[in-house]
Amino acid sequence: MKNVLNNKTVVITGASSGIGEAMAKVYASMGARVVLGARSKEKLQALAAEIEANGGKAAYCATDVTQAEDCKRLIDTAVKAFGGIDVLICNAGISMRAIFDDVDLEVLHRLMDVNFWGTVYCSKYALPYLQASRGSLVGISSVAGIHGLPGRTGYSASKFAMTGLLETIRVENIKKGLHVMVACPGFTASNVRFSALTADGSQQGATPREEGKMMTPEEVARIVAKGIARRKRLCLMEIEGRATHFVKKFAPALVDKLFYMVMSREPDSPFK
Repeated sequence: MKNVLNNKTVVITGASSGIGEAMAKVYASMGARVVLGARSKEKLQALAAEIEANGGKAAYCATDVTQAEDCKRLIDTAVKAFGGIDVLICNAGISMRAIFDDVDLEVLHRLMDVNFWGTVYCSKYALPYLQASRGSLVGISSVAGIHGLPGRTGYSASKFAMTGLLETIRVENIKKGLHVMVACPGFTASNVRFSALTADGSQQGATPREEGKMMTPEEVARIVAKGIARRKRLCLMEIEGRATHFVKKFAPALVDKLFYMVMSREPDSPFK
């Protein structure tokens, strides 16, 4: 486990905060050469400087993952700085909180552009280098990518799409030694919930859930690293995710009812 990322080049999208930032710091401490992508150049610059001050190696590229050219530039930065890519972690993402009756269709487009197309673009440009290194392609999905999550239609749709993309890439690369993993954290204490989009596309600005009961971004980073070490296909991180994956096989209607019950009890739930 300690050596799994040592001297490996790891590209991380959404690296300026939350899970992505935690991955950058944790993986650099494990000896990885981290390449950071996010929209804020200033935040990436500060993070890279912090990593290097602690003896790590880092490069960065301001990246809007909805833009194919930006994603190509991120991959090119990694290759230019470190000669190749061993791991790509498609982590950049946004969430939402609104029922389908009320949500503006542009909100759904935005979710797909970031969560799905961002994964498409980065995976496309990184694939030749990952094939050459027999490396790992990782998508940070969610329990919402296992079963439809009420009040998060666009989020669930984008994560299901991500899973379909990555599973197909896995099958196509069976003979090339490429490892593809879908990682599904539970609710995590990161700013993705504060910036979640509401029905009209504005940011909700507050989380309806108690932070202290959530996974930390550092926990997620370490579990993902273990999944890479074991070359897992699916990385479920909490009892809720494992239970959802298991029970859905035998009693999908029960999962529907449980999801409805849990999500309707959120403070200011968009549905009852």
